[in-house]
Order: sequence, then structure tokens, then C-alpha cells
Amino acid sequence: MAIMVKEVIQMRRDRLTFAMIIGVPILQLVLFGYAINTDPKHLPTAVIVGDNGSVARAIVTGMQLSDYFEVDQDATTEALARQKLERGEVTFILTVPPGFHRQLVRGENPQLLLEADATDPAATSAGVASLSQIVTTAITPLTTGPLASLAPGTLPIDVVVHQLYNPEGITAYNIVPGLLGTILTMTTILMTALALTREVERGTIENLMAMPARPYEIMLGKVVPYIVFGFVQVGVILIAAALLFAVPMQGPMAVLLGVTLLFIAANVILGYTFSTIARNQMQAMQMTFFFFLPSILLSGFMFPFRGMPDWAQVIGEIIPLTHYLRVVRAVMLKGVGLAEVSSQIWPLLIFTAVVATIALVRYRRTLD
Repeated sequence: MAIMVKEVIQMRRDRLTFAMIIGVPILQLVLFGYAINTDPKHLPTAVIVGDNGSVARAIVTGMQLSDYFEVDQDATTEALARQKLERGEVTFILTVPPGFHRQLVRGENPQLLLEADATDPAATSAGVASLSQIVTTAITPLTTGPLASLAPGTLPIDVVVHQLYNPEGITAYNIVPGLLGTILTMTTILMTALALTREVERGTIENLMAMPARPYEIMLGKVVPYIVFGFVQVGVILIAAALLFAVPMQGPMAVLLGVTLLFIAANVILGYTFSTIARNQMQAMQMTFFFFLPSILLSGFMFPFRGMPDWAQVIGEIIPLTHYLRVVRAVMLKGVGLAEVSSQIWPLLIFTAVVATIALVRYRRTLD
């Protein structure tokens, strides 16, 4: 009984551990219950209309009324639509060819082309499957007059689907690039989070404080070795991805490595920040886990990002892994360059600057 009372008192004094006991179950319930959705809706879609007949308008209206498609009004040309698809700003491109209505009246089975970003097959599969039903529902009320011969019967429109960037829907092409980011997140943050707390527990923090080094110099000395370690992991993962899973590398390697350097720096500096807050290595590990859990759930690694509610997407946009996954999948599978992924770089820069500032301020407090 005395030992049990002692342990309760110890838990009560360790507020971070007690908060983890309460916070982790609540976090898991909220994320899995509200934020996770394997059937994403309202996916941005560019529509290229070469024939603005009544049937084409009905199909586009049917897509807008459905839960799966949200028509991007700005992507009005093929060049702009493809640019948005490469950047990940739209998920689908629907092309209505010229002469579509005339071919339909003549019974020539005109084609509708739907191009899908298949870098994440789980995010697009439901939308692709729903298009045929949307087309059937849209044209049924119009089967009068010249189109009376179309009702009822087989669908008089040939819906052609092109799965771009991953036409065979190979899961490894989506998972393996994502694992590059998740492995780096877990290992680099965890090891760096132990940097200062290890010094405290071993009693060597006084020697570190006595050194004629400024806070930013100490931070650089602590994090740079782990950045190098992170690049060793990157090399191992990329070699395994090519040899074991045949994951393609379509884009420039220099862009991928440059963004990877920034991503690793953001993670190790965040880990260093945790080490300035935690009192011991156990607390540092707990803080790492508390950050890692929403990272893998809200970044788009395990579940489609656009399937999450708006509040979860806002949180996900803060997480570095979200932006890195978009970059690594775009470079490896789409073959894009620096210009197309530049919009994902500045959030990483801002995140790195903010956590570095917090780390420096916290370290000064430890010196006091």
C-alpha cells in the first residue's frame, strides 16, 4: 500500500505523464472518430468543356450536385488544368470533347475523359466509381425529342478513365514515398529530443553551460549530426524503394534532396525544442509520441487528406509531414520540378523558423 501511494504521488507530480495518460486516448478518439474519413468528398475537379450542349451542362451540374466533385471555376483551359493537377490543386480533370452533343444524337457513343491523380488511389477511387452513375442520372431527364432513342438501355456515353502517375494503382507507389517522411519524422525528432535531457540526467549540463558557446551554436552542434544521420536514412530508404518496390523516380533528385534537407532540419529542431521543455528522457519520448500520432493521421499518409473535416485539415497544414509528403510524391511519381512544389516549401521554412526561435528562448531560460 505504501508503494502504491508513493507511485500515485509520483504520477501526480509528473504532470506531463499524467497529461499523456488523459490526452492520448482523447486525441485518438477525436482523430479516429471525427477526422479520419476513407471516403473523401468534394474533390477539386477541373472541367474542360469543348461542347457546351445541354447534355454536357447537365453532366457538369450533376457533378457539382454530387458529394464527390467540386468544380474548380478557375481551371478553364487544358494547360491551366494540367498545371493545377501537377501541383495537387485539383484531383480530377473532366474533358468534354468538341462535337459531343452531335455524336450523342447520332448514337455514336461519344467519350468523356476523366483524368485522375492516382498518386493516392484511395482518394480517387470512390469519385471515379461514381461518375458513370452521375452521367446516367444527368442524361435521363433529357432523353426526349432527338435523344428519345437513348432511353432506356445501356449508357450511350463512353466514360474513359485515365489514372495518371500510377496507372496500375500500385499501393507501394503511394506508401513507400510516404514512409520516407514518416520514418524521418519519428527517428529524427526522437533522437534529437533526447539531446539536452540526456545532458541533464547524466549531470553534464553544467559543462555544456560553462562552454563559451552561444545558444544558437549549441543548437547547431546538437542538431547537425542528426541531420547527417537523417540523410543516411534517406539513402537507405531510396535504394530500398528502387530495388525492392521499383518505385519510380520521375523528377529531379536535387529537388527531392533539397526539400528533404529542409524537412529533416525542421524535425530535428522540433526535437531539440522538446528537449528544452522536457525534464527527463521519458518526457521527451512522450512529447515525441504526442506529436507523431497526429502527424501520421492528419498528414495524408494513412488516410486521404481531403477526406478530413476543415478543422483537421487546418491542423494538418501546420504539420511538416503534410507538405513533405506532397513534395516527395509529386517529385517521385509526377516528375515535377522546383516551381511546382514551391508552394509546399515556405510552410516548412516558417515552421522551422518558429520552432528554432522557441528553442533558443527556452535554452536561455535554462541558463538562467
